[in-house]
Amino acid sequence: MSKLVVVAKVVAKNEFRENVKNELLKLIPPTRLESGCIDYTLHQDNEDPSTFIFYETWENLATLEQHLETDHYKSHAKAVHGMIADKAVYKMTRIE
Repeated sequence: MSKLVVVAKVVAKNEFRENVKNELLKLIPPTRLESGCIDYTLHQDNEDPSTFIFYETWENLATLEQHLETDHYKSHAKAVHGMIADKAVYKMTRIE
């Protein structure tokens, strides 16, 4: 069975860039411990430091959905409420 790859783009409002970055960093340790999490890495754009990209690999869609219900994910969503300018999530399957 193919793994689920997620690329999540989060663009912080400029005035909240560091707050958002710190909140995103907090997500990493508990998420990496989740059952079904294979890879969970955060990147910051070199040209636009308000843009963050998560590259994630999950066992399947169900494990990603479980992640979205965790206390640490819900706490993160509350903490960054109003600080995000844009967000896009791409769920993909590796084809090669």
